[in-house]
Amino acid sequence: MAGPGTLVLVVGPSGVGKDTLIAGAKDALRGDPDFVFVRRIVTRKADVEAEDHDTMDLASFMEAEAAGRFALSWQAHGLSYALPVSAATDVALGRVVVANGSRHVIAEAVRRFARCKVVLVTAEIALRAERLSARGRETQVEIAARLAREGPQLPEGIEPTIVDNSGTLANGIAAFVMALKGLSAQVA
Repeated sequence: MAGPGTLVLVVGPSGVGKDTLIAGAKDALRGDPDFVFVRRIVTRKADVEAEDHDTMDLASFMEAEAAGRFALSWQAHGLSYALPVSAATDVALGRVVVANGSRHVIAEAVRRFARCKVVLVTAEIALRAERLSARGRETQVEIAARLAREGPQLPEGIEPTIVDNSGTLANGIAAFVMALKGLSAQVA
């Protein structure tokens, strides 16, 4: 079990703007030593227009996972994802570690971290469709199928902090930063 800080997993369906909110909060909280924004590792090529992540091929990912170089790992949407072991170190040092997560990994994160909080980002479905289309990663048919899937439910007992990102970017970032500061105050 990791120490006195907290891991904040940011989750929500595709297209709600998790990456944008995380980037905005990282900028807003720059210089605050209590917050760490971790770059996750993904078996997908990096895309400067999307999530800021580290890329690893599947063989290297599996090797790193077997060697214990990840604090947390999971599979979703045909890809493998992980948080580097430095995330656990930062939590042990008492920091609030913010990470783009997945509903698939919440139960495991709660088992591994004494303090794990979840921020569930939501947005109107029409706006999600527009955002997914703008990414250019999927066809319209694939986007429609993605939007039709409800996705996994949160594990029993998890009460997320909900951030609605259906409004302006500035409002979404402000709500997300306020949520993070509120979770930080709970840890103090």
